[in-house]
Amino acid sequence: MKEWAVWMANKMEEQLLRMEQLRLSEFVAYEKNWKKRLLMQFVGGIARGLGTAVGFTLLGALVVWLLQGLVQRNLPIIGDFLTQLLNLVEGKGRGS
Repeated sequence: MKEWAVWMANKMEEQLLRMEQLRLSEFVAYEKNWKKRLLMQFVGGIARGLGTAVGFTLLGALVVWLLQGLVQRNLPIIGDFLTQLLNLVEGKGRGS
């Protein structure tokens, strides 16, 4: 019986160390503080929105740049279509 108690005490000690490594107490304190959690969620949402907007803008600019390169090569079949598409995109960007 004493061996089992020592074994159980060792297991409990291991579990306590694991919980400390997980910083469970900090997580529980974070979850209880609704103001801090709300602020962190808000800031995270703003960051994701900004990242999406910047990424989409850069990707769109890259696509337009690549399409302009294709138009300059005078490809017979898709060149006219790309010219019309680029004129439409550039016209919308200038407010026309």
